[in-house]
Amino acid sequence: MGDVGGRLELDTRPEQEELAGAVEPPTTEASRPQHRPRTSRLQFWRSPDDQPRWARPALLAVAALAALAYAWGMNGDMLETFYGGAVRSMSQNWHNFFFGAFDPWGTVSIDKLPGAFWVQALSVRVFGFHVWAFVLPQVIEGTLTVLVLYRAVRRVAGAGAGLLAAVALAVTPVTILLNRGNISDSLLILLLVLAADAATNAFMSARLRPLVLAGVWVGLAFQAKMLQAWLVLPAIYIAYLMAAPALSLARRYGHIAVSVAVALAVSLSWMTVVALVPAHDRPYVDGSCNNSVFSQVFLYNGADRLNGKVLEQPGCTTPAATTGASTVGGAPTVALNKGPARYLAGALGRDVAWLFIPAMVGLVGILIARRRRPRTDPWRAAAVLWGFWMILTWAFFADSKFLNAYYLAALAPPMAALCGLGLVLGWRIWRANPESRVVPAVFGVTVLGGVAEALSLIPRNAGVWPWVLATTIVLTVLATASLAVCLLRTPPTSKWPVRAALGLGAAALLVGATWASGTAVADRMGPFDSPYQSQALTASEQAGWQHDVATWPALAARAATVPMGRSIETVETSAQVSHEVLATGHEYLPVGGFSGQVPSTPLSQFVKDVQEGRINDVLVGVRPPTRNPDLRWVLNHCNPAPVAATSSRAPLVSYICVPSDAAAAVTASSN
Repeated sequence: MGDVGGRLELDTRPEQEELAGAVEPPTTEASRPQHRPRTSRLQFWRSPDDQPRWARPALLAVAALAALAYAWGMNGDMLETFYGGAVRSMSQNWHNFFFGAFDPWGTVSIDKLPGAFWVQALSVRVFGFHVWAFVLPQVIEGTLTVLVLYRAVRRVAGAGAGLLAAVALAVTPVTILLNRGNISDSLLILLLVLAADAATNAFMSARLRPLVLAGVWVGLAFQAKMLQAWLVLPAIYIAYLMAAPALSLARRYGHIAVSVAVALAVSLSWMTVVALVPAHDRPYVDGSCNNSVFSQVFLYNGADRLNGKVLEQPGCTTPAATTGASTVGGAPTVALNKGPARYLAGALGRDVAWLFIPAMVGLVGILIARRRRPRTDPWRAAAVLWGFWMILTWAFFADSKFLNAYYLAALAPPMAALCGLGLVLGWRIWRANPESRVVPAVFGVTVLGGVAEALSLIPRNAGVWPWVLATTIVLTVLATASLAVCLLRTPPTSKWPVRAALGLGAAALLVGATWASGTAVADRMGPFDSPYQSQALTASEQAGWQHDVATWPALAARAATVPMGRSIETVETSAQVSHEVLATGHEYLPVGGFSGQVPSTPLSQFVKDVQEGRINDVLVGVRPPTRNPDLRWVLNHCNPAPVAATSSRAPLVSYICVPSDAAAAVTASSN
């Protein structure tokens, strides 16, 4: 049973004997504590009998700190105004709520499925118009994700691994940045972690119900972020196919077929209902050239993201000008060079790459250490589940033409899970084979490589660089010294050097991400930021947002003077008036959707609205000239206002349209 050839597995040890090497001892009827019954369900801070006493209090402390980081100063967080304006419109009536309308009149939808924004709209409807009401759902979703990840990892590896995974997730900067805003990915990630938790239950118990539940969670995640949710399905079903015990291969395939059917049914349910509603009874589907929610999801938010050809289909107009950024997905996205290395350096690396090396070592180490275990081995299945999630998501974004930094938050849960699983399995093997030199050597190399990667991510001009460098070096030196003591004393005469080496090494790997997250919270950053970005950029963003907020009372006062049945301003794109819709909750009519290219207001409807006095003030882009049919009609039939307006997107001229303009145009066309 010794360390023969430095092998990482114990081939002659029975499975149950090796699993007894957990951080906490196994619980049996004889060893189960007899005096730990809960006196009340309200005592949620007490650990269940099957977990160590420290587990629940430690987990709640981690979750509380995570929630504090997400919620810190949330009433001053910067909102993404396109989504914020849509949420305010959705909060005003149930028609807008169900269809995900961007504007209060419900003429055009947002360019995504509205699942995540339903939660935000309910929050605003309940608590009123406050910035914190937009952010609160993401704070709650992010905190729940930490708790659910703990449970998913604990199912396989115990409370120690679950807590390590929860800590790793909580300190990953991209997670904190994402949950400090009003972006839909927070709900997506919570639902996917719930799916992974259900899948873990399924492959450990071979029961159909949790596998079906995993399909339900993925289907709901599809409502939040569409096709990205389906990236985890191969990971779930491969793990179940590999490891579900006591079932024939045919039964496992049958269970998977049922779960797939449920996932598809839940995913496509809302889209199917919308497709069956007559077009005149719902908003135009933004992101489509044919008013189809299926085009919005599978082309605009699917294939177009990979090939970069946005809305190049019949029915849409070509944009009047091309800029250096794309507006796919409701927010500015930057075109980047493709390839997996895009996540390992620069701004994207500072978001998510801190734990990539230990996560990969954990994945490979588990697969090697458990390679001779029976088919039903839960450790190997868990590694496959989280590893496939990480690799498939990584590969998809590597090939994506356009990318927002917060998309990478989907990589944080599998990385955190693999770190927790890998460290605890290494501890078990090392404790069972104290004379082994393989585990401490691998762990030492992992610590040095992970620390080097973390330090490479921090700009030398970052204000906290000396403190990060000092704390990282101290922890690394102490961890290395503890490892050296363990290697020199083989087998160790005490467990404390081993525990110290593992604890200090884990702290050294986490300290870089912790510093980055702390500075992000202190600097009041949000989803579109990256740790250690220039102070000038951060100050400029915050000054711009504060200026926008300061204009809200004036915008609301102006909107109050315009009859509710009339558009305060009519423009080409939703993006041009998202701030105004957010600030006032009044109609600012966009005639071309978010991009200005979709026919959300047909020309006949536009002329009718002018005739009925619903459209009066219109802003038209004149350099370069607009290509939108409605606004070209304005150029020919309405009068320029005395004062021109300007916009950061393009020079705009204000036009005044009156009912007589439309009547004269209709008469001329009939003659």
